[in-house]
Amino acid sequence: MFKNAKYLTRRVQLEIPVELQIFMWSCIKSVPEPDYLQIFKLESMKTMQKITHEQEQSPFKREYLIPTKRFITAKVYVIDDGEHSTMLLAEEY
Repeated sequence: MFKNAKYLTRRVQLEIPVELQIFMWSCIKSVPEPDYLQIFKLESMKTMQKITHEQEQSPFKREYLIPTKRFITAKVYVIDDGEHSTMLLAEEY
């Protein structure tokens, strides 16, 4: 899973900094048994960006704190349909 062509929606391109996009793609590589749906919750924690990465099947949850100058609050899905992996905002689903 997630070894196919990667795509972003226009809103992800506009609203999520490239550094966070790259970070989320790399987080998926660390999941032992990735499910087709990866969930990222982005929120501000004073001086750090908190990223909670989860999946429901083969339960997995990991939290990260990374320094950033631009804080984002959003829920991001990354979906693998077998041919493509697409990163989109939850409200675009």
